[in-house]
Amino acid sequence: MLDHDEVERLYGPWAARTPRAAAAFLGDYTGRWWIAGGWAIDAYTNTDRAHADLDIGIPRADARAFTEFAATTLDVWAAAGSLTPLPRDRASRISIDCGNLWLRASGADPWEYDVLLDDVRGRTWFYKRDAGISRPLDDCLWSDDGITYLRPEVQLLFKAEHARDKDTVDFERCLPCLDDRSRTWLAQSLRRRDSHHPWISRLTCGP
Repeated sequence: MLDHDEVERLYGPWAARTPRAAAAFLGDYTGRWWIAGGWAIDAYTNTDRAHADLDIGIPRADARAFTEFAATTLDVWAAAGSLTPLPRDRASRISIDCGNLWLRASGADPWEYDVLLDDVRGRTWFYKRDAGISRPLDDCLWSDDGITYLRPEVQLLFKAEHARDKDTVDFERCLPCLDDRSRTWLAQSLRRRDSHHPWISRLTCGP
């Protein structure tokens, strides 16, 4: 996995965007979306740290509709090992191995948003790295001041797989805020992936 500095060196910088900016951009979009990543943890914990970019989550099944909407104002690129432009008339050609859509105004401008394509079937969310881990989509999300966010225990599951320093910081920020149901779900999900993960004992023994 490339770190952020290497991604910027290879593909260019990211603009400083906030959840409120994303909400303004998506104000007329009729599909479901949510803020993910560190910004979602900021909102839930009412704390903050520096962010390199802003992540938006959508159901993979909505990728075509999202691309058609976004491409009216921004260039859309499919990120799947390499970057492939997706004009509106190619919105249906998103490959199954594409996990992200990157948006920017032009090649001379910084990237605006990193859009994560989540596995959602009907009303159920499935962990993209292990379909044996699932949850009702509504239980994966929460809202504040008109903006929907990914719940912290779900975001931490993504972060736990290859935890970097900032991911550990995010875990420590979240731990005092997680209720018993959230702790149990995350601990059980981590055990399925790695029974020796160091976060499990912290979740089951308290902060």
